[in-house]
Amino acid sequence: MSYLTHLECSLCGKEYEADSLQTLCPDCARPLLARYDLEAARAAGRDALVSDEPSMWRYRPLLPVRDAAYAVSLGEGFTPLLHAVRLGETLGMPNLYIKDESLNPTGSFKARGLAMAISRAQELGVTEVVIPSAGNAAGAMSAYAARAGLKAHVYMPADVPMPFRQECRALGAEVTLVEGLITDCGREARKEAEKHGWFDISTLKEPYRLEGKKTMGYELAEQFGWELPDVVIYPTGGGTGLIGMWKAFEEMEALGWIGDHRPRMVTVQAAGCAPIPRAFQAGAEFADPWEGAQTVAAGLRVPAAVGDFLILRALRESGGTAVAVSDDALMAAQMRIGRYEGIFACPEGGATLAALEMLLEQGWLSPDERVVLFNTGTGLKYPGVFDYLDA
Repeated sequence: MSYLTHLECSLCGKEYEADSLQTLCPDCARPLLARYDLEAARAAGRDALVSDEPSMWRYRPLLPVRDAAYAVSLGEGFTPLLHAVRLGETLGMPNLYIKDESLNPTGSFKARGLAMAISRAQELGVTEVVIPSAGNAAGAMSAYAARAGLKAHVYMPADVPMPFRQECRALGAEVTLVEGLITDCGREARKEAEKHGWFDISTLKEPYRLEGKKTMGYELAEQFGWELPDVVIYPTGGGTGLIGMWKAFEEMEALGWIGDHRPRMVTVQAAGCAPIPRAFQAGAEFADPWEGAQTVAAGLRVPAAVGDFLILRALRESGGTAVAVSDDALMAAQMRIGRYEGIFACPEGGATLAALEMLLEQGWLSPDERVVLFNTGTGLKYPGVFDYLDA
């Protein structure tokens, strides 16, 4: 069973019924959040709520799919939390860890959110879905839509790395290439969705991708023996993963599984597209769109995020921060992750190490703190980015 009770607007707090299709809050056009009867779940106890299934579905009662028959899975989640001993030695950090999301079925953390979004959409009667994406989310949606028997439509920037578009087409999706950035893709996707009645599962435009991503927070706690680390460094485009983990920490405290200790959350973006660090430093509640976005890290080339205020809220509530790193720095860091830990990280994953090195130098964190870097995907999907290795 699921303890899902209702949906709640993340900004105005208005409540909505959970068992019909919902997108953004009709009153303020902000994301809706899934809410659960955590008091009843707490009474059931952790042993009854966490199974031994080696995937994100081990937390099934705290996820929104009511009927298990609609849970579409390829084995996503429960990825390894690796103690980065050799990399940590180079930095004087004995407690450095990497959460390696590249081992998800579609090669990135996007598998979690799209598995949940497709599962719930199918349960609520959806037959066709659409998504704008810089790559990994499109591949994940295509895979889970295929497994569920839904028709998938993908809108991608025309300059997206070739493996992303090939993956989507191989998985049966209809791919449309758009000149411009993901925001331009989003406009086209919305227009076509309205015209044809497709369900739009863009980042935070529906409530359930977030619920898949929050399982990263549950896993962190479980893998650390139901404790949380001191610092989490996360590469942030749309920010669903960071927002989801912050939601998971709140839920677990209400369930009595953890105390009130929270990690300091760190957003890292590319210097060529850094709306969140700019807004954080300015003390703003919302992030103005970034003009002329450019970076080799496709997942960080997101000039505007619908959940900007939720990202900034989590950073400030946790005592965290937001930083921007250059493409040169994130690519060099990606190489160090590979050479010391055997992980072929995506450029976005490299950005987390570059941010860590910056924060160490600034004295913002201590070398003895327990720090988790998120590698959100595999470097195998970025062949052109690594051509210099053959030079």
